[in-house]
Amino acid sequence: MNIPDDLAEALRNARHVAVLTGSGISAESGIPTFREAQTGLWERYDPQQLATPEAFDRDPELVWNWYTWRRELVERAEPSAGHLALVELETLVPDFTLITQNVDGLHGRAGSSRVLELHGNITRTKCSVEGVLVEKYEEDVTPPVCANCGAPLRPDVVWFGEVLPAGVMKDAASAARSCDLFLSVGTSSLVYPAAGLPYEALMHGATVVEVNPDETPLSAEAHYSLRGKAGDCLLALITTAFPS
Repeated sequence: MNIPDDLAEALRNARHVAVLTGSGISAESGIPTFREAQTGLWERYDPQQLATPEAFDRDPELVWNWYTWRRELVERAEPSAGHLALVELETLVPDFTLITQNVDGLHGRAGSSRVLELHGNITRTKCSVEGVLVEKYEEDVTPPVCANCGAPLRPDVVWFGEVLPAGVMKDAASAARSCDLFLSVGTSSLVYPAAGLPYEALMHGATVVEVNPDETPLSAEAHYSLRGKAGDCLLALITTAFPS
């Protein structure tokens, strides 16, 4: 892949790089994107109808079992070349902020040291009433219940109709406003408020780079659009900017 010289120079000279990742980077690990058709037992369900507080209130067992299936997919997956490239990039720039819309925890497993998880993490569990994380629980009840209050436990993810964690979103917005270079990797640029972060970066003078196989609403505004898989594009960008 041919990386423009001025883009490589912009990355090489950047003091603070912020990165937003979406489902595309994890699709390269074999994890189906949220909106892709479900398989097997879950083929007849609409994911958007399961990922809501109302669905959990209506049928907590169904929702818990769906997330159990998704957790198993995540546990079998390995970080992709894109995940690993971002671990390397973190070591090459003075300041680095990684923001993700993904809930699979693969950035952490790859070795990224600090990840802002806008939509939570599917591998964590919390009380549906108290909101506190729960590490151990009885698994003979579906869903399991909170030992403290008896409420059903749920995955620690942000469902449709829920607000993003305020502190995490504040830190993400701050990074977008203060970075020199912003990478939007494998995201459709459709889901707000995360989709607004590249525009925050643009308004504050950052170089914005889109990495995606397909055109998105951000494409017309980004300074550069790299078309291809996240792993291929990021590796090409890093090796061009930081030749060994």
